[in-house]
Amino acid sequence: MLNTRMTAILRELMGAKSCITGEELAAAIEVTSRTIRNDMKELDTILSEHGGTIRSKRGTGYQLLIENEQSFLHFLKENFQKNPERDDNIPSLPEERVQYLIRRLLLSDQYVKLENLADEMFISKSTIQNDLRDVKKLLDLYGIWLEKRPNYGIRLQGDEVNLRYCMSEYIFNRAGTHPDINKLGVSILTAEEMQVIKHIILLQIKEHCIALSDISLNNLVIHIAIAYKRIQNSNFVSLNPRQLEEIKNQMEYKVAERIIQNIEDKLDVRFPEAEIAYIAIHLLGTRTMANLNTEEAAMHDTTDPVIHQLSLQIMEQVEEKLGLGIIDDQELLISLSLHLKPALYRFRYKMNLRNPMLNQIKANYPIAFEGGIIAGIVIKEVMDIDINEHEIGYIALHIGAAMERRTMSSIPKKCLIICASGLGSARLLSYKLQSVFGTKIIIAGTIEYYKLQDFPIHTVDFIISTIPISESIPVPVIEVNTFLGNNDFQKIESQLKTNKSGTTSYTTEELVFLQKKFETREEVLSFLADRLNNLGLADDSFLESVLERESFSPTSFGNLVAIPHPAIPQTQSTFWAVCTLQKPIKWGDKRVQFVCLLSVEKNSRGDFQNMYNQLGSILDDSTKVQQFLKCKTYKEFIKVLTE
Repeated sequence: MLNTRMTAILRELMGAKSCITGEELAAAIEVTSRTIRNDMKELDTILSEHGGTIRSKRGTGYQLLIENEQSFLHFLKENFQKNPERDDNIPSLPEERVQYLIRRLLLSDQYVKLENLADEMFISKSTIQNDLRDVKKLLDLYGIWLEKRPNYGIRLQGDEVNLRYCMSEYIFNRAGTHPDINKLGVSILTAEEMQVIKHIILLQIKEHCIALSDISLNNLVIHIAIAYKRIQNSNFVSLNPRQLEEIKNQMEYKVAERIIQNIEDKLDVRFPEAEIAYIAIHLLGTRTMANLNTEEAAMHDTTDPVIHQLSLQIMEQVEEKLGLGIIDDQELLISLSLHLKPALYRFRYKMNLRNPMLNQIKANYPIAFEGGIIAGIVIKEVMDIDINEHEIGYIALHIGAAMERRTMSSIPKKCLIICASGLGSARLLSYKLQSVFGTKIIIAGTIEYYKLQDFPIHTVDFIISTIPISESIPVPVIEVNTFLGNNDFQKIESQLKTNKSGTTSYTTEELVFLQKKFETREEVLSFLADRLNNLGLADDSFLESVLERESFSPTSFGNLVAIPHPAIPQTQSTFWAVCTLQKPIKWGDKRVQFVCLLSVEKNSRGDFQNMYNQLGSILDDSTKVQQFLKCKTYKEFIKVLTE
């Protein structure tokens, strides 16, 4: 039977178009190359009995070969089509063990001995103790701690509400975002009981015209399910009298009362008053304004001057720090205001509305995510409320939408046409471009190739040429057919969305440090900040600002890559300082071996999103990252960068 790690290796082998190296597998699964070699031997032995084999070729890597398709398919069905609700797989990766330990402790009201936990996972007691350090860090986020008692073991302690929030995150499938409640991997109640709760909620929110997103609806079902189970075991939430009175005066409390009355009748359980208020808090924190047009939304927006003013302050600070050109976007102002009203209830009562899109937002909209972090700083200053990165991600979505709106009405780009076949074909090409791209493009002129050296190239964004140009030119050159085929249009459209600066313009030899032996994030950042200081690119406050940004949300994005940067722009120029490591280090909850310290020019109005797109397209490629990690000279590094 395959363990979790071998399953991950097999998935990678099946998805590879050709051979895949041990280093690439190790990076993808976040283990050492030695572990991969050991697992490969065992995996090959298992597969050889089920119609498959692994071919290993020195210098090339591993490749999966299928010798008996029917036997291999049967093997896949046995191993990959398990019931997702079953939790009988023994965790083998460190992060899986941490998840297992948290779930195990949350579901136990009794002390659990370390020896028993070690036996359950087939690991040593010392490994358990190492894992518990990571467990403690995650539990700290919920205000929960581990209580130790000699000869008895450990158990969780903390406020009941915090314990329930933690349960909603770890006992239910963390990846569960599907609108179907039965696909959430629930292990507390039966599917029938969950459907009863969901049906009751749907009836009441429809009757009282409360709109919830699918994710918010499932969150509410989960929290009521947890409350139901905890109450059965005599674990109750408590609110102080002032909080209780405040909640009881809200319309949502009346809705919560109706929901609970129906659940009590159906499931034979009794909810105290504070538990009803607990459900009302969730309704207050997750309801949305559904199907409002702009005028109606604006009316709702102006009914709360505090929220309106907070939204304005966020937009002003985002504009001042990042210069995105979205300060006058009324749609952003309205959407922020509508989002923040229920969000403030979540912040005040420490609700953890999980954001299933967080990793995608961080990877695909990093500038918008920075805007979300700035919003978090404003909320802290104005409301004295700390928000987590899940909430930052939701705010970033609104900022990202505003950035997309601005892009749709962006300034046209200038291009120069080089055509070797004469004025007639050059004009035909020019008219064709204007008819297809309209106001997106300005034709700066059409010239012959031999006149290129006399043209002020710095005045255009890119060149469109019907002939190959081999010499080095400081702007992108798009080679097209004189009569423009479909692929030509795609190449031009792609260029209209990108910056005219090449990737090499952001870094220099004195900013690239390869094969270093650092062991912690702090060592890497201190080293890079010190080098920037010596080069006169940054001052003494630079490192402090970078560490401040890391405190909000680690800048490790997976694939062994981290992109640290200051909380707000600090330097007089835009650059990348690159550092590769001989061995991966822990960076937040991920392992990192390629560090690209990014600094954006302060008070700039440059196209930051395009630069991030260029950086992201390089670092999202696991093969390219592995090539970077092998580089020992700047020349090798630049060759990989520009390929």
